[in-house]
Amino acid sequence: MAVRGQPRAGFGASVLRLPMFLLLLGVFSAAMLVPAVYAGMIRELVTGRAFLYSGILGLITFGLIAFAHAGRDPRHGTLGPLMSLFSAFVFLPAILAVPFYEGLRTPSFLNAYIELVSAITTTGATLFEDPERLNPALHLWRAQVGWMGGLLMWVAASAILAPLNLGGFEVTARAEPGRRADTDVGMTAPEVRVRIGKVMAVLVPIYTGLTLLLWVLLTVAGDPPLVAVSHAMSIMATSGISPVGGLEGGASGVTGEIVMLLFMLFALSRLTFSSDTVNAGTGNLLRDPEFRIGLALVVIVPVFLFLRHYAGAFDVNAEEDLGDAARALWGGAFTVLSFLTTTGFASQNWAAAQAWSGLETPGLLLLGLSVLGGGVATPAGGVELLRVFALYQNGLREMERLVHPSSVSGAGGLGRRLQKDGAFIAWIFFMLFALSLALVSIALSATGLSFETALVMTISGLSTTGPLLEMAGDTPIRLSELNVTAKSIYAAAMVLGRLETLAIIALFTPDLWRS
Repeated sequence: MAVRGQPRAGFGASVLRLPMFLLLLGVFSAAMLVPAVYAGMIRELVTGRAFLYSGILGLITFGLIAFAHAGRDPRHGTLGPLMSLFSAFVFLPAILAVPFYEGLRTPSFLNAYIELVSAITTTGATLFEDPERLNPALHLWRAQVGWMGGLLMWVAASAILAPLNLGGFEVTARAEPGRRADTDVGMTAPEVRVRIGKVMAVLVPIYTGLTLLLWVLLTVAGDPPLVAVSHAMSIMATSGISPVGGLEGGASGVTGEIVMLLFMLFALSRLTFSSDTVNAGTGNLLRDPEFRIGLALVVIVPVFLFLRHYAGAFDVNAEEDLGDAARALWGGAFTVLSFLTTTGFASQNWAAAQAWSGLETPGLLLLGLSVLGGGVATPAGGVELLRVFALYQNGLREMERLVHPSSVSGAGGLGRRLQKDGAFIAWIFFMLFALSLALVSIALSATGLSFETALVMTISGLSTTGPLLEMAGDTPIRLSELNVTAKSIYAAAMVLGRLETLAIIALFTPDLWRS
């Protein structure tokens, strides 16, 4: 509230006083003008008008509601942004799906809604398996929404989830999940606004700059502009969205994959781009447990696959073909990192590895990598590597106690990032994840799907790795062929996997509603 005799707050400060969901509505409405202009340039006038009218209507709605909220503070502190984050994945896609629905003229609005839920949660699953079904402007909108969803998680992790010790921070925090380290619960509304503003000022230029750099590098490597920008946004957001059905439809080849692999490393640890949520003294990337575990998996798993393929090639007298062997090793390394970060892009040489040995790579491996997920506070989904590290450290400690029952554990080394009960809290999350996995699988099986199909869909949704539907099973899973109930359950699984069970449980914490 303004004080008499003092100047009013600036426009930027006034905008930050608005509810977070309203801000997201304005930002995404303005973003609709990008595909509107692009559609006009390529003469897709029907699609262009759909985005233009939807964007203008959204901005007018944003302006009217913002005018009505002028001078008001959000009623709740931390609960408001947390509820807005939940609403962004549940209700905002219904608005984002309107121009998509009108531009595509699909007979079902539900299909358009689920398509945008998949995009904003960075899952990347699609109901339109044939890329030719969508025009370039619609492909750009899917990639753009996925990119903005990844940026939303970058900002929300530091500004919303970290203060509440959620989203993986509960393993390193000194307080219970849903609470701050001090005696207060959550943050006041001014604290939330200030924190969001500071985080955006730091992370938005980094995120945008890295995306532009990757776009330029992929274009130089040979990809067309639309393919290059879509893949660049998909890599940074770990969404796996492609306008050509995957990397095999691109033109950048191995050069482009090498560039993309380097940028996918940003999803292994937040320390690759920021140290705003890391305890003091633990900002060394080479000593970061998440980054080291991720690199170890990228080395060990492809070598294991390579040896398996080599054994198969030996049986068919193809072991001396060094070119095929090198392509097989590279295809395994790229695909392992892609699914570990829940991006889901398969290397162009992934199929060559199978052809070289004559053996099929089991989809169970891709499911396991997606469940592990990437780093805390990144767009990657899954259980996340820091929780895996907490359980690994606890296992080592228990084995030490078997040999030396009276030994005392030190706090040095890589384990200094973990709190005293970090392994216990990580185990609780694993149990919640397993419970969610069981419940969603049962619900999908009840719709008439086979157990294998239900399991692949569940892991795909909870880990936000949509390409698993194409690669993990014996036959690709076509979402467009499922009934309405199965599609709705899968959409709910994507939201649950993006926001995580602990964050949803925190929404029901009475202390947050009173804060």
